[in-house]
Amino acid sequence: MLGMIFGVGAVIAMLSIGAGAEQRALAMIERLGLRNVLVRSVELRDDELQEARKRSLGVSPRDAGAIEEAVPGVELTAPRLEIEPYKVLAAGRKAEAEVHGVSHRHRELLELELVEGRFLDPRDEAEHAQVAVIGHEVRRDLFGFGPAVGEPLKVNDVWLRVVGVLAAGPGAGGDVEGVAVAGTGRQILLPVTTAVRKFDRDPVAAPLDEIVVRLAPGTSAPATAAVIRGLLGRLHAGAPDYELVVPEALLAQARRTQRLFNLVMGAIAGISLLVGGIGIMNIMLATVLERTREIGVRRAVGARQSDIRFQFVVESFTISLLGGLAGVAVGVGLSWGVAAWAGWETVVTPGSVLLASGVAVAVGLASGIYPAHRAAALDPIDALRYE
Repeated sequence: MLGMIFGVGAVIAMLSIGAGAEQRALAMIERLGLRNVLVRSVELRDDELQEARKRSLGVSPRDAGAIEEAVPGVELTAPRLEIEPYKVLAAGRKAEAEVHGVSHRHRELLELELVEGRFLDPRDEAEHAQVAVIGHEVRRDLFGFGPAVGEPLKVNDVWLRVVGVLAAGPGAGGDVEGVAVAGTGRQILLPVTTAVRKFDRDPVAAPLDEIVVRLAPGTSAPATAAVIRGLLGRLHAGAPDYELVVPEALLAQARRTQRLFNLVMGAIAGISLLVGGIGIMNIMLATVLERTREIGVRRAVGARQSDIRFQFVVESFTISLLGGLAGVAVGVGLSWGVAAWAGWETVVTPGSVLLASGVAVAVGLASGIYPAHRAAALDPIDALRYE
């Protein structure tokens, strides 16, 4: 039973950890937008950057305009510029935040929700307005339970006015398939024109950090990405100072990786079930030897071979069933423990429970067949004489 308990528990725990990782990865990829293609600036070494700047300015508004005009199936583009904040102050308090200059279209591209105020609008961009939309964690650190909308906020040496607060997103930021995905809780969003005009930036750095390209419904993201790659290759004169990220392709890759992970982890845990089944078979074989006289008495009073066989199969099945049920409890407990200790989201699925317990019962049943056959094949007279 111990073999079955720990075998089933290991299968459920491993599959629940894998399912939790898959759910987290898929949630982050969906936040990138499955209808989006991202053009991102690449960090280069100083010598590579100097060489690249001889041919290209890097990711720039010119790229966004060319993509929107020349690439079929593109609905809109939205630039993003990251600001390095060395201080974020308001109401005498400090906060850690990620500061981004974004387009007023940023909200519809990433489907952001607001709990207070409004989002940035075209007028803010046209007038280089010193306004900002902040994440819920930044709001808590700077303003506590007091009002936030309309309050002043200082980022580096620039004063901004808070016009909106983002709702809590589905999760924190992270990394999926090598691509960083930012959370919204620690973000401060301001008009991209304000970020370009009023914040200091390395003069050799790319004008933009990212361009989000929204595709029309039904447009193939990989095919459109290939067209964009060709266009940017000409605009940048072959300089490797940008990269394309296709969330749809990331989603497919994440699912393939997770299926492989689940297969490997399930196979490793399944070995524990096999070992447990072998243990049951050995115990049942020893039981046959110890109960030889009992088998002889049963046969002498009229028990058939099928009755003896049934008895031992039921005993083996019961042991594996009880071990499987206890293993389910152990597996659920392990997954909860991992979630609480490591802060890693785990998901116990009905499929993993049925798979683990079903395999355990099947292995236990199969392991009882041979001992049952050995017991049924004993000669009644020799069994009665056995001591």
